[in-house]
Amino acid sequence: ARTFIMRRLVAGDRSGVPVPEADVTDTVSHQAYISKDTLERQWKLGGRSADLAKLQRAVLETRGVIMTYKGQPITASFFASSGGYTENSEEYWNAAIPYLRSVTSPWEKEITPNYAVTNTFTVAEILTRLGLNDKVIPASKETTNSGTTTKISSSSRLPMEVLSLTTGHRIKEVSIGGSIFTGREVREKLGLRSSQFSWSRKGNKILITTFGNGHGVGMSQWGANGMAKEGGTATQILKHYYSGISFTQISTLLKK
Repeated sequence: ARTFIMRRLVAGDRSGVPVPEADVTDTVSHQAYISKDTLERQWKLGGRSADLAKLQRAVLETRGVIMTYKGQPITASFFASSGGYTENSEEYWNAAIPYLRSVTSPWEKEITPNYAVTNTFTVAEILTRLGLNDKVIPASKETTNSGTTTKISSSSRLPMEVLSLTTGHRIKEVSIGGSIFTGREVREKLGLRSSQFSWSRKGNKILITTFGNGHGVGMSQWGANGMAKEGGTATQILKHYYSGISFTQISTLLKK
């Protein structure tokens, strides 16, 4: 969080703010915020005093320190949980960022709630959400005993095939109904938790199971949790997920 705000301050980046004087918004677009008074009241009433103390300790122990790469604050992207690996930045976004590399992240599998989640779709839903239609997969004709002809949609045979995987073991490209999509496109259009997924068929339904949650670039929160449970320090965890970074005092950066 501290690195995020410093990156914007150093770059003079005020994109997405409602007034020129603001540095960030208090939403998930930048930095979700809740006042200290509200936080203390809610967490203490909710029996989370120990969590609040842990949070305050983390802030104090890292006071004034941010992550940098070649002297500049990094883009400290993060997500909830991976399916075993993080993602190279250019395989989800457009830019190749040297410290946002794919690394192993095996810790979350055993500790993450809802690590694997299955969503059920009708073929029609998938066709609609992906911008496909029955013209791509023609309907077949069937004649009944009474001699009448009805159209039976063959979309239940909607063909799906993985064409390639990313370095982070997510779907890079997939062919669906004869059209090619990126894993990110499928994830976003179908509202999936991640672009690491598999599927099975059940009648006219398609069951898609996702692994992990989020875009996969940067630090896995549940992976970091798992590393910490095994004794990893904050420094070790951050250096694992952000390749080749350094730790810098804000005061040193501001003097430059």
